[in-house]
Amino acid sequence: MLKRPIPTSDELLPVVGLGSWQQFDVGSSDSDRQPLGQVLTLMQQQGGKLIDASPMYGRAEEVIGDLTAAAGSNANFFFATKVWTTGRQAGIDQLGESFRKMRRKTMDLVQVHNLVDWQTQLKTLREWKHAGKVRYIGVTHYTTLAHDQLERLIKSEAIDFLQVNYSIRVRDAERSLLPTAREKGVAVIINEPFESGSLFQLVKGKALPAWSAEYDIKSWAQFFLKFILSNPAVTCVIPGTSDPKHLLDNMGAGYGRLPDEKGQAKLAAFLASL
Repeated sequence: MLKRPIPTSDELLPVVGLGSWQQFDVGSSDSDRQPLGQVLTLMQQQGGKLIDASPMYGRAEEVIGDLTAAAGSNANFFFATKVWTTGRQAGIDQLGESFRKMRRKTMDLVQVHNLVDWQTQLKTLREWKHAGKVRYIGVTHYTTLAHDQLERLIKSEAIDFLQVNYSIRVRDAERSLLPTAREKGVAVIINEPFESGSLFQLVKGKALPAWSAEYDIKSWAQFFLKFILSNPAVTCVIPGTSDPKHLLDNMGAGYGRLPDEKGQAKLAAFLASL
């Protein structure tokens, strides 16, 4: 799989990861967890590494920790979780719970979820990074309305990662936020790549354009993901799924040719014409 460097370290990260919102908030039964275990196994086999979670996502952290521990693969993944609370001690307590649930002594990335009390939580994260408990720190949001605030933050604060929404139709991040992240040496994780599934409703029953094969696109999911990955500011995209077949399809976007700037515009224009 294609890999891109994290600017603050040059560590290479595979460009397609996995989101866990909703899909990994399941119970403890075999019927609930078996498909998710298969998703994680296939992800590793296909070269994926980053799994994104949050205390906001119900039992997702615990399920990820349990499944990867049972498979003996916990240390092979890049775990990204979040702190989502107000107050210093509440943040410290929540971080401790995340580490316990995900069965980690060191977390690869901790992000301030949706900028909640970000000044307080970033201070703690810097302390934990200095102590070696956290490798990278960052901030997240999922709405376009937060882009200006995110841009101001990455201009004024030293962080490693930014997580933000961006898709083939919701392109506001291209205007200024993504170029600023690239200029400031901040890695970028993209959420909402499928616009909560609405993109698939738009193309339901429609055939891919024949020319999309020029970019090794074999499905609509890869069409949407390769559009995102064609932006050089993007480090990793995190489509969420609990379906092993969809996981394999998504991972395929990290292989083969990517559109250049002209090709990216062609993808967007075709979708707009439907």
